[in-house]
Amino acid sequence: MIAPAAAALRDRLRWALVAAAATPTDRDGTVDEAVLDTYLRGLAADGADALAVLAHTGRGPFLDDATRARVVRRAVATGVPVIVGVGGRPGERTDDVAAQAADAAALGAAGVLVFPVDGDASAHHDAIWRTAGLPMLAFDLYLRPYSPARLAELLGHPGVAGAKVARLHDAMACQAALAAVHAADRLAVTGEDRMFGPSLMWGAQAALVGLAAAAVPVTAAVLRAFADRRYADFVTASARLDRLAEVTFTEPMEGYVRRMLWIAAAEGRIPQSHTADPHGPALSAADRARVLEVAGAS
Repeated sequence: MIAPAAAALRDRLRWALVAAAATPTDRDGTVDEAVLDTYLRGLAADGADALAVLAHTGRGPFLDDATRARVVRRAVATGVPVIVGVGGRPGERTDDVAAQAADAAALGAAGVLVFPVDGDASAHHDAIWRTAGLPMLAFDLYLRPYSPARLAELLGHPGVAGAKVARLHDAMACQAALAAVHAADRLAVTGEDRMFGPSLMWGAQAALVGLAAAAVPVTAAVLRAFADRRYADFVTASARLDRLAEVTFTEPMEGYVRRMLWIAAAEGRIPQSHTADPHGPALSAADRARVLEVAGAS
């Protein structure tokens, strides 16, 4: 059984591109709201049907409550549906994550993306649902993947509208998870930046990806072509997107956030001064040159 609010979000996001937005900051980690506003509005204007803020790409687990609130307010002001990442901090308490979700609800978010947890994930999601009343997307993340039984249990929760599947390099696990989401009549959302096109063929009906933190038209073209059954266009668009994913979602994997910020700056979405990622690894000048070369060719 699915709750009406969760069913409404499931249906609203079907075939939507949800941009997993970065949180641009300067070298000191400060968020400039004018820069953030321009960035988020640009993602929506270029083809993002919705925004996911404060998720993994947005470094939500590292940001304080005041900064989180500023990001959510700016995202909601764009007018597109906003999904807010909640949780993800080491040693977090369920009550604290539920409070983040309640804050998101008060600020006008459409739903929350719940970072995976060890232990009783069902009780964790239930507490969030009871506290905030916002529809949830479960998150099957390669860093902390759910077992098939646990994922099936989560998908049976009335407040769960769907699941984002991001298994990175495990095609079989991705296929199984997407099948489980369909079996539960929830929304199958791909988070597979490196298996984007294949995951659509395996059953995903929406996308929430870090690739759309910049290069939105390149990402949107793949989803739109598949949804419209323009399969020749889909193959061409997928090959183009795969070339970009190959240089952005690569080792060190946590460097993808800064790589996407480099592209965002090259596209004029943010100033060069706001491409810092204090929570990611150091990257080389050669890495940056390679990313921008492929992004320019895309």
